[in-house]
Amino acid sequence: MHRACTLLLVVLTLLLPGMIALIGSAVEPTRSPRHGIVVAVSPPGAEVGRAILQKGGNAVDAAVATAFAMAVTYPAAGNIGGGGFMLIYPADSKHEPVVIEYREKAPLAAHKSMYTKKDSRYSAKAVGVPGTVRGLALAHARFGTLPWKDLVLPAVKLAEEGFVIDAPLARSLNWIVADSPRFPELRRVLGKSDGSAWEAGDRLVQKDLAKTLRLIAEQGPDGFYKGTVAELLTAEMKRGGGLITTEDLAAYEAKIRRPIHGTYRGYDVYAPPPPSSGGTCLIEMLNILENFDLRKQGRFSPETLHLMIETMRRAYCDRARYLGDADFVKIPAFLTDKEYARRLAQSIDRHKATRSEDLAQDIPLKGEGDSTTHFSILDGDGMAVANTYTLEHSYGSRIVVRGAGFLLNNEMMDFNWFPGETTRGGRIGTEPNQVAPGKRMLSSQTPTIVTKNGKVVLITGSPGSRTIINTVLCLIVNTIDFDMDLQAAVDAPRLHHPWFPDTAGFEGTCEYPETVRRLEAMGHSLHGTRQGDAHSIGLDRKTGKYIGAADHRIDGKVSEF
Repeated sequence: MHRACTLLLVVLTLLLPGMIALIGSAVEPTRSPRHGIVVAVSPPGAEVGRAILQKGGNAVDAAVATAFAMAVTYPAAGNIGGGGFMLIYPADSKHEPVVIEYREKAPLAAHKSMYTKKDSRYSAKAVGVPGTVRGLALAHARFGTLPWKDLVLPAVKLAEEGFVIDAPLARSLNWIVADSPRFPELRRVLGKSDGSAWEAGDRLVQKDLAKTLRLIAEQGPDGFYKGTVAELLTAEMKRGGGLITTEDLAAYEAKIRRPIHGTYRGYDVYAPPPPSSGGTCLIEMLNILENFDLRKQGRFSPETLHLMIETMRRAYCDRARYLGDADFVKIPAFLTDKEYARRLAQSIDRHKATRSEDLAQDIPLKGEGDSTTHFSILDGDGMAVANTYTLEHSYGSRIVVRGAGFLLNNEMMDFNWFPGETTRGGRIGTEPNQVAPGKRMLSSQTPTIVTKNGKVVLITGSPGSRTIINTVLCLIVNTIDFDMDLQAAVDAPRLHHPWFPDTAGFEGTCEYPETVRRLEAMGHSLHGTRQGDAHSIGLDRKTGKYIGAADHRIDGKVSEF
């Protein structure tokens, strides 16, 4: 076991630089903010959000400013060329929580059989119509208090004058530049001009991105979706064989949606609706687990992990069977119903693993032939924002729009590329998430807010593709079922089962070898992993004060005043 753990660490270090390049030391929680708190993976981004709160802005103002700043300071996932979801819990009880949905869309020329096995996921053909700028503008129009320009200009300054990079960002930039020989514009924009390696203390300047951000500051979202930037983006599409046109950009709209709402052991849980699968799957899993006394079993006992794996397996099967863009497919209401969850709970054998293929006999199975980022914000009045946005893969498609300086997503890969091809290896080909013109691809992003008696007790979320939902589930179980303080809940080993492939990732394989042995005896397959980074804010039950916790798995900053 010890040798296996050592080997795992070596493999993660050598073979997954894009996932771990930004790993840093744990950040101590910050307590007792008087006027607000921002927790984000990017220290400069968090500082921008804090400065906006200091100026009298609310949580949404700070979120907009943080998101634009991270497009400069955290290029692996911070973006204006991607999309995401912002969950807002207003301080005023007269207003209901809302989700600003700014997920990318398929271009109008897209169709369900457009991809072949030869198509690269790092290509213009994999780029969806970006939603971030429209989404941030919609959030600001609905809830913002400070002028739009004041929220974008800090990002302009960071790009134009540059900012001092830290060691984790230096490692990340060195990795992506070395790993992207086919993308000269990325290498020019994110590499050092003299060709040497980045080091902590160097300054990264992005002049083209500064020009784009200044247009957005002065013209609003039309500075991105129309005019010069739109022309540069569509020219990039033509050069690379992409499908996005000026018509696609001009027609893009972000949406205000009602969150998925559920209850768990007396707490209210809010998370995004489709096209995110996060809220539906999270509430379904919490409803199943509510049928069991997890606290009695112990957090990392074989019994608790078995129940969690079986719960994940069932929810992710339903994810494949039913979920897609609700503007295109009908989502069954029973998925978040407690009676349905009770029946699923009764189907779990307490002593034996279920075969994943036995859960989906209606789905034909064929034979086998990071990134995202989340930040949490709470202002002094109690308004909470959980925002998750993404380029899909780390640094997205790796395509930088020439003359505009920003990275494009490769979000089209979140569709089911090959209709009807669902495999035991994890490829999903079910109909609800197949490509269609103007359709939003299914997401796992799960920005989540938990409340008790109307008071926010947890703001969380994570990157990690399909692992995201299960990372959030682990945070909620840690805090509600096992009364962990926030930093302990964030630091604790995480678990993920995606239905297919029929194996569970567990961060605690080295720490809990006996639990792993007993789970394997029950029929589970487990492997070591590293899962997400959940930058969270929580209410300390002992003191009644809020705590910010950055995730030790990656660099991050808790910033408050």
